[in-house]
Amino acid sequence: MKVAIIGGTGFVGSYVVESLVAAGHEVSLLVRKGSEHKTPDVAIWRKVAGDLDDTAALDAVVQGCDAVIFSVGLLREFPKQNITYENTQYQGVVRVVSAAIRHDVKRLVLISANGVKIPGTKYQETKLRAERCVRESGLDVTIFRPSVLFGDPKGKIEFATQLHRDMVVSPLPAVGFFSGFKPGRGQVLMSPAFVGDVAEAVCTAIESPATIGQTYLIGGPEILSWSEMIRRIAAAVGRRKWIVPMPIGLMKLAATLFGWLPSFPVTRDQLTMLAEKNIADPEALEQLARRSLTRFDTDSLAYLRMNGPRE
Repeated sequence: MKVAIIGGTGFVGSYVVESLVAAGHEVSLLVRKGSEHKTPDVAIWRKVAGDLDDTAALDAVVQGCDAVIFSVGLLREFPKQNITYENTQYQGVVRVVSAAIRHDVKRLVLISANGVKIPGTKYQETKLRAERCVRESGLDVTIFRPSVLFGDPKGKIEFATQLHRDMVVSPLPAVGFFSGFKPGRGQVLMSPAFVGDVAEAVCTAIESPATIGQTYLIGGPEILSWSEMIRRIAAAVGRRKWIVPMPIGLMKLAATLFGWLPSFPVTRDQLTMLAEKNIADPEALEQLARRSLTRFDTDSLAYLRMNGPRE
């Protein structure tokens, strides 16, 4: 099968590309200027230079393909550079759907996110509007809504690496977020899933007509609190970390005052979503990945010892 992938140079997309190639599929890859070095180190059938605003590039990348995968998402906006949730997560999907229709590509897989809703943050709203767009497109659609994903970032942005850098390596205590006013209540909960498992699930979905029309909530084998994830990351790099409870409301106040600084580690919207449980049953992922799921533990986080920032 010939598969076009939008976002294949990103963290999740690069793993999807590798899984597709390993399964014998031919990949047509959109490569944004400046991301050439992020291209997965596998045999790519076709590379097209361009971005989500480039209609000609989108036409070229989907032409002759049997399916298209959209795996693009932002952690934060940079409006002065026209990097916004609206343009990337919604309008980008609209343009890709239009290109698929023009070139008679019937199959589409959208990697969305857990917790999308309206009303919500701009991130959540644009993700949900993108889902509505693909459902109404007339294409054969499968949607994935993953919880937080982890795995060797291979030089890209990744959740556990960020926590290692920002909270574990720092000589300061780590921050244990909670909602409400009393520590121990309102815990931040997540179902961290290994990105390689998710990539295998996406590959299965492309091959399986039974997944058409389905929306899958995707989570790993455990539900973990924010503090437990920090402790496991610290253990993976041979450290013990003191964790200081921090109400999300107080941190949101700081983000309101200083979030305009590019160096500020978190946005107000990110904190709003953090307060919402980001969990999912592991059954769907296990069935689609067709293997036992990878736990968020010392073994699976070993890449932090090699890739993480040095003290």
